[in-house]
Amino acid sequence: MTLNLDVKKLTKAVGRFRKARVLVLGDVMLDQFVWGSVRRISPEAPVPVVEVQSETYMLGGAANVLHNLIALGGRASLCGLVGDDQAGRQVAELLDDLDVSTEGILVCKDRPTTVKTRVVAHGQQVVRVDRESRGAVERRDLNRLRLHLERQVQEVDAVIVSDYAKGVISGRLLEPLMALARAGRMIVTVDPKVANIQHYAGATVITPNHLEAAEAARVAIEDGDYVQKAGRQLLKKLEVRSVLVTQGERGMTLFSQDGETHIPTTAKQVYDVTGAGDTVISTLTLGLVAGLDPVEAAVLANFAAGVVVGEVGTSAVTAGRLIQAVETGVRALAERPH
Repeated sequence: MTLNLDVKKLTKAVGRFRKARVLVLGDVMLDQFVWGSVRRISPEAPVPVVEVQSETYMLGGAANVLHNLIALGGRASLCGLVGDDQAGRQVAELLDDLDVSTEGILVCKDRPTTVKTRVVAHGQQVVRVDRESRGAVERRDLNRLRLHLERQVQEVDAVIVSDYAKGVISGRLLEPLMALARAGRMIVTVDPKVANIQHYAGATVITPNHLEAAEAARVAIEDGDYVQKAGRQLLKKLEVRSVLVTQGERGMTLFSQDGETHIPTTAKQVYDVTGAGDTVISTLTLGLVAGLDPVEAAVLANFAAGVVVGEVGTSAVTAGRLIQAVETGVRALAERPH
């Protein structure tokens, strides 16, 4: 399918984001960034010595999806787990700074809050250190999550499943949610992980990257048209309404019953892909709630992703910045070959 885009329609949809109510369900994380400089190589091993200058903490995983929704003007709430630890308390403080209720953040005493520490020097990541537990959530905690989900789903327009394979997302948790999606009573979008792919059947949209799509569909990436084969297979296998396969600098391709549409990237330069998937799923979902069709919503998500990958660190796009990106780039995008 060719892109036939209406700038005014897209920008008006962004203006309607403020009316959207979205619940984010998934793996809550804390992102720590250690900023510094490198002037020498360690005499102990062939590794750079980073002289630390500052540290920052940001919401990560499902919590970063929520941050993106709020930055774009939407109303959002969060359902997930944190540990009974300092990192979990930092997540609560960051949510409080966004004026977001922590009612859906359940404290789990027998597992830590997931923390990803990124050491960055001269604008480049040097190393990432993960502290986490990826085991299945205990039944009692799963039941608490499900009860909260059942209450909250009555008050929202859409649910985003942000799956980072840290143990929160399971078939039992998603089963009632996907039943609503199949019946057309709820927009349910999923940022997936291959291990849980069978649990997303019936979703409105799933957004795997190209490697995840190939693995889930069991298509060899050496095949020249592996993205097309994988997208078509997942669309049929999972009976979802759409599959949006993200492909980094090659843009993204939307697969639906109406056909396939490739959307070239709008990023001028890529500095850091951290959080880009969170931005895509957030913008896509808000676009659907605002009344856009899947292609138009995917185009908005593509513009938003093009902004965040041009910045270092986990960042969120504002509604105003997204409108600017639409106004300056949509005509050029529509004129490019697909």
